[in-house]
Amino acid sequence: MLNGILVVDKPPGMSSAFAVKHVKKRLRAKRCGHGGTLDPFATGVLAICVGEGTKIAQYLLADDKAYRAELVLGRETDTLDRTGVTTAERDASHITREMIEAALAGRRGEQEQVPPMYSALKRDGVRLYKQARQGIEIEREPRHVRIDKLELVAYEGTRVTLDIACSKGTYVRSLADDLGRDLGCGAYLSELRRTLSGLFSIDQAVALDSVDFFHSRPKLLSIEAVLKLPVVAAPPDLVPFIRSGLQLKIDQLVGVPAEPAQFQLLDEANKLVAISHAEGGKILYDRVFGGRLPLDTP
Repeated sequence: MLNGILVVDKPPGMSSAFAVKHVKKRLRAKRCGHGGTLDPFATGVLAICVGEGTKIAQYLLADDKAYRAELVLGRETDTLDRTGVTTAERDASHITREMIEAALAGRRGEQEQVPPMYSALKRDGVRLYKQARQGIEIEREPRHVRIDKLELVAYEGTRVTLDIACSKGTYVRSLADDLGRDLGCGAYLSELRRTLSGLFSIDQAVALDSVDFFHSRPKLLSIEAVLKLPVVAAPPDLVPFIRSGLQLKIDQLVGVPAEPAQFQLLDEANKLVAISHAEGGKILYDRVFGGRLPLDTP
């Protein structure tokens, strides 16, 4: 069974779910999932979790991201990107490079951002984009985001190319819309390429159409290599009990982080046995790897 993380370069015009389905079929994997969605029109880094790698998908979602983005000034759309319907047009011929630089400076750092209606966020169990398609506008709570890098790469006509580094949960479409409002002419996101997602860079990514069972296995990153959690060694005689779900006492392990920090339990071969945390003097297992064993395992 294949286990690990495969970094692919998602092509445009394809949903992240479809990309996962493609990888699952080509790798003949039992389970696959992604560690951070990309809009269908966007391209770039998509981390696909394979086999037991699906158990760490939630840990990959918390990572920072980097993008190369293109904005078009003078027009707004309902989706805030090129796939939407035009809702407003304004003259942008007076916009200068200096004005753009000033707008970028004002959007760097920590700030509150309102998620777009065309997003996968849920309200009362319904995706916002489904309600948006019905013409329903719902008030959204601002989210705290961080823009570490927002640099002008090129400016020609009404097209603005930016390099962006930001925290998880940042919507680049919303950022494009905000910049357009700051400039007073409106803007929408016309191109988006993710160049970095946590530990995964575009340099590691493989073309989606090159993925297959025979050649892609060496490109799978190990689960242990991508988890950014403290490491604790699991004594060989205790590994079967950990995999069976039997709780251990803290003093049975050496180097356990203070409560409630999570950590990796690795066996003698440095393979992941469990993601754990300490609570009430005991070791609790958040994820167990390698399959649970019967409780009577010797």
